[in-house]
Amino acid sequence: MTRYVFKMPDLGEGTVEAEIVAWHVKVGEHVEEDQVMAEVMTEKAAVEVPAPVTGRVVSIAGGPGDMIRVGAELIVFETESSEAEPLSQAGEVGPGPAEGPAPIPRDQEPAPAPRATSPAPAGEVKRAGRVMASPASRRRAKEAGLDLAQVGGSGPGGRITRGDLEAALSGAAAPAAQAATATKRAAAPGLARRTGTEEVKVIGVRRVIANRMTDAKRNIPHFAYVEEVDVTELESLRQHLNGRLQKGAAPLTYLPFLIAALARVLEDYPQCNAWFDTERNVVVRHRPLHAGVATQTPDGLKVPVVRHAEALTIWELAEEIKRVSETARSGKATREELSGSTITVTSLGKLGGIVSTPIINAPEMAIIGVNKAIDRPVVMNGAITVRRIMNLSSSFDHRFVDGYDAAAMIQALKDMLEHPATIFMAG
Repeated sequence: MTRYVFKMPDLGEGTVEAEIVAWHVKVGEHVEEDQVMAEVMTEKAAVEVPAPVTGRVVSIAGGPGDMIRVGAELIVFETESSEAEPLSQAGEVGPGPAEGPAPIPRDQEPAPAPRATSPAPAGEVKRAGRVMASPASRRRAKEAGLDLAQVGGSGPGGRITRGDLEAALSGAAAPAAQAATATKRAAAPGLARRTGTEEVKVIGVRRVIANRMTDAKRNIPHFAYVEEVDVTELESLRQHLNGRLQKGAAPLTYLPFLIAALARVLEDYPQCNAWFDTERNVVVRHRPLHAGVATQTPDGLKVPVVRHAEALTIWELAEEIKRVSETARSGKATREELSGSTITVTSLGKLGGIVSTPIINAPEMAIIGVNKAIDRPVVMNGAITVRRIMNLSSSFDHRFVDGYDAAAMIQALKDMLEHPATIFMAG
C-alpha cells in the first residue's frame, strides 16, 4: 500500500488560501477517483474539488470555516496506485505533489442526468451512512422540509445532485403540503415559552459578504443622500409598454429605466462611475456603464453585472437584468458575470421600505438604492392630488465625491425619471 498526499491547489487570480465550506468524505471512507470530496471557497467563487485518486481516506485537514493555504496538505489517501507516493515509515507521509487535478467550478460541473427519485414510503428505513449533497442542496431541502436521507443520489458515490433534489421536491410537494396542513389543524392553540439557542458558523459566501461589508464600512466614509421621485408618469409609461409585451419578453420594472437614465446622467458626473485603486492611490473613471444589480440568492447577496448598459435599449436592459439575476440565483454565474461593475443599483422590490442606507460595493464610488413606490397625497398647483412617489436612497464615497456633486447627480436622475421621455432623447 502507498499513500497519496493531495495539497490545496492553486485556484488562480492570486489566491493564496481557500476556506473549507464542506467535506463530502470522511476518514476511513473509500473514495473513487473524480468523486467530489470537498467544497472550498475563495474570495471569488465556490469550487468543488474532486478526488485525484481512488483509495481510502487516511486524514483530512481542517473543518468547515477553516482556511487552508495553497500548497498545504488537504487530504491524504491510502491507495494501491503505483503513481502515489510510497509509504516510507508507518505513520509518516512523504511529500506529495504541489497541485492536484484542476478543480471543477460549481457553475461548470457537468451535471449527470437526473433520475426519477421520490421520498421513501412511510415506515421505510432510511439509508445508512453520510448523506452526500452540496450545502445549497442541504439548505433547500431543509427549507422544503425534505429529509435527504430518503432521496436517492445519482452522483458519484451516491451524491445527491441538483436533478435528484428537484425530482424529490416535485414528488414531495403535495404530501408535504398535506402534512403541514394536518399539523396546523392538530396543533392546540395557546402560548408556550421557547428556550434554547442556535449557533450558526459564519462560513462560505456569508463570510465573504461579512468581510467585504466590514471593509467597505471601515474604509469608506459614506455620504448618504435620499430624495423622493414622482414616478407617476414613469409608471404610466411602464404599464403602457408592458401592455404591449411580446410573448416571452421580460416585463419592465423600474430598474431598466433607472439604469438607462443613469447611463445618461453619469456622462456629466464621471466621478460617480469610478473605482478607487487603493494600491496605486488612483481614481479610475469609467466611460462605459457596467451596472451591478444587487441580487438576493440562496447563498447570500451577489452582484451580477449588466455590461455596457449605455448601449442597450430598455427591452434589452430588462432581458439582461433578468438573465444575470437568474444566473446568480441558480449558482451558475461565472466570475466575469459577478465582477467589474462600475456602480451598483440595489432594490428590495415590494420590501423596499421608505429609506435605506446601502453600503458601497468597493472599489466603486456610489450605490443607488430603490425604495418601494406608493401612492401619496401631494400638493400640485395649489391642490391636493394623488401621485406615485418612490424614494432613492444613495451612498457615495465622500473621499472623492463631494456632497454637492452627489446631490446634483441624484437631482439630475430625479428629473429624468420624472420626465421619462427625456431618457430616450439624444443629446
